[in-house]
Amino acid sequence: MLVKSILNSKDVAEVITISPEASIADAAKLLSEHGIGTVVVSSDKKTALGILSERDIVRQLAKVGSVCMEHKVEDYMTKKLVTCVQDSNVEDALKKMTEGRFRHMPVVEDGVLVGIISLGDVVKAQLTEVAMEKTALEGMIMGH
Repeated sequence: MLVKSILNSKDVAEVITISPEASIADAAKLLSEHGIGTVVVSSDKKTALGILSERDIVRQLAKVGSVCMEHKVEDYMTKKLVTCVQDSNVEDALKKMTEGRFRHMPVVEDGVLVGIISLGDVVKAQLTEVAMEKTALEGMIMGH
């Protein structure tokens, strides 16, 4: 299965982004409003400069306290992005996420942000694929 299959099956194709100059408080509000755990950092909504997660915010709260809410997103974002392309194999993406211990991966084509997949998206897609294979095998065994 390819990453583009996951992107095509998602209800919302839009990737939520935030400016690197925005405050951490703005990022927390955006995450809450959209019910998401990660936001892609971008100046133009097309180029992924970094990624900021709830975990990143919580870690800074623990280190420096609530003053971090006034700091800029670029101060705490992960700058070394691990990305994939739409034609990436889902198993390869899952392996990168598992080994890197992160739950969200931007999908980038020719430097342009085209989507984002989560660990949950990957698991859901794989469960769907296994269920379809099971049904097909049962049909073959039953002679249908």
